[in-house]
Amino acid sequence: MSDNGGHDNEVQDDHDDHHAHDPKRVSIAVLTVSTTRTLEDDPAGDVVAGACERTGHDVVTRRVVDDDRDAIVEAVAAAFDEDDADVVVTTGGTGLTPDDVTVEALRPLFDRRIPGFGELFRGFSYEEVGPMAMASRSTAGVVDDRIVFCLPGSEHAARTGTERLIVPAVGHLVGLVRR
Repeated sequence: MSDNGGHDNEVQDDHDDHHAHDPKRVSIAVLTVSTTRTLEDDPAGDVVAGACERTGHDVVTRRVVDDDRDAIVEAVAAAFDEDDADVVVTTGGTGLTPDDVTVEALRPLFDRRIPGFGELFRGFSYEEVGPMAMASRSTAGVVDDRIVFCLPGSEHAARTGTERLIVPAVGHLVGLVRR
């Protein structure tokens, strides 16, 4: 018996109950923000979609969207409304150039920001690319009861963000925002 009078089982039961409502399978839309990419030439989108599908999630749509604020907002709205996505993952438009407008387009939609996503992403990126990780403005937020993740457009960054952060946590995060 433990020193806490058997409370270890209560803590474990509470933890299990806490995860009981987490969806095992999440519907994900992948949006690539670029004026030069196509669906046939989209390595970052391929990485995101592949990682999501390999872990049992449904990729309900893939689109390439121009670097245009209105087009980005419209594509996210369509993913939620028409494709019934639980989550949207964007790639591209999170850097520092004038045409990197994904963050500016989507941040006003966020009911709540998820600052830990960008912080962890830049931490992992620093391990891989050093101080240039600070140039990423990767972010995430809640829109109604759904989640938007904004990743850089490079294949490597998309892999890091999807495999190390999104895929391991997305079911639990969706469960939290839908409580």
